[in-house]
Amino acid sequence: MINYDRFRLSLARLQEQHANYCDLDTSLPKVMQEAVAESVVRRFERCYDCMGNVLKRYLVEALGIPNAPNSPKPILRCAFENDLLGSPVERWLDYAERRVGTSHDCSVSKAEGCLEVVGGFIADAVALYETIAGERWVPTATST
Repeated sequence: MINYDRFRLSLARLQEQHANYCDLDTSLPKVMQEAVAESVVRRFERCYDCMGNVLKRYLVEALGIPNAPNSPKPILRCAFENDLLGSPVERWLDYAERRVGTSHDCSVSKAEGCLEVVGGFIADAVALYETIAGERWVPTATST
């Protein structure tokens, strides 16, 4: 049985922090604005990684693809070929590029590029979650 908890929680936390980022008071000190933006990028990385791990398991365990690829881009292509992605594979491959880009280069331009696509990633990841988990997305409250 595939456990979707880490994917669900990381997606909920990303969704929550992205909402904070979108509603951010621009009168806050620049360092605080940057901290929230950086948190969104880090949560994107974490969610992307959790999504990739659970997607690989789904391909192997639920679809019975014994030789499912190990690398992110081939996993995404395989998922697309099996009608798991609700949007074009090119979009998912762009998410993969942004994920790799932020992990190897902490420049402002890489972070801003990531922030530009996070909203779309969240929507696509929610659709993927609903497809593979077989349940409607209900964000989990992550704040205590």
